[in-house]
Amino acid sequence: MANKSANKRTLSVYLYIPNIIGYIRVLMNIVAFARCFSDKKLFSVLYFISFICDGIDGWFARKFNQVSTFGAVLDMVTDRVSTACLLAVLSQIYRPGLVFLSLLALDVGSHWLQMYSTFLSGKVSHKDVKDSTNWLFKAYYGNRLFMAYCCVASEVLYIILFLIAEHQSESVIDVVMNTLKHSSLLCFGFSLVLFGWAIKQAVNVIQMKTAADVCVLYDLNRSHRP
Repeated sequence: MANKSANKRTLSVYLYIPNIIGYIRVLMNIVAFARCFSDKKLFSVLYFISFICDGIDGWFARKFNQVSTFGAVLDMVTDRVSTACLLAVLSQIYRPGLVFLSLLALDVGSHWLQMYSTFLSGKVSHKDVKDSTNWLFKAYYGNRLFMAYCCVASEVLYIILFLIAEHQSESVIDVVMNTLKHSSLLCFGFSLVLFGWAIKQAVNVIQMKTAADVCVLYDLNRSHRP
């Protein structure tokens, strides 16, 4: 009887509205990447909708009191995997591809370290950085709109780079410059997303260093225990 009750509670968490949205996000990304080279516009629409749903599921979680650890992990894994896949695609389209692979490593590595350091610190959320001394790091996680701008700008930049690529093995700088010289409005929009992207990469570097410091401090404290 107790096992049945536990199974029902477990199933109920899997069927939370925000988690169902998370499953839909995964399916949209699968379809998007399956069609990315044959239908760029469909890919971009599905990818962007999936990204926007990342904010929607959080709203549903708070609205219906359905916040869960599983949902938070599902969200982060979906975010990191989808961004990693897009960066991997861009690394095959543009040269030098190492630029995009380095961004992939930075994104995954910084978030993984942040999650692990959160666990070591006994915090509930990886966004809890109130004890950080870095103003940019605190501003990023402390202001929901600022973080949303940086995240959206970063993903939009990658989508733009994917859409404007016409041939493989092109220089990313040459393609961007050739595209921007045709429209001042496009140049302004690109500058806006580039600025948000740059902030997010800076935060990733800060996050990686801060999280690494937490891990090292944990080891030092453990080594001094009797």
